[in-house]
Amino acid sequence: MRVFDELHRLERLSEQVEQKFSRLEEENTALKNQLLEYQKKLSDQEEALEDFKNQIKISKIVRNIPVENKASAELKGRIDDYIKEIDKIITYLSE
Repeated sequence: MRVFDELHRLERLSEQVEQKFSRLEEENTALKNQLLEYQKKLSDQEEALEDFKNQIKISKIVRNIPVENKASAELKGRIDDYIKEIDKIITYLSE
């Protein structure tokens, strides 16, 4: 009788280990998916930051364009308009 009791106890223990292993596999898969999601978000944010840095560089260039005549002022205005439009597009794509 004692051998059967021990065998039964080992079977229950084995089932518990299998269940725990299964839960851990599911948790591991969920964490891997979450990590991929966070890596994608980080990549998107880094890309947006680079775009923003480029926008700042362009803005500095535009501000440094000397306004000597009407053509320069017009060019500066057009570039400012393009930058504003790019800002809108970046904002839209970031959402």
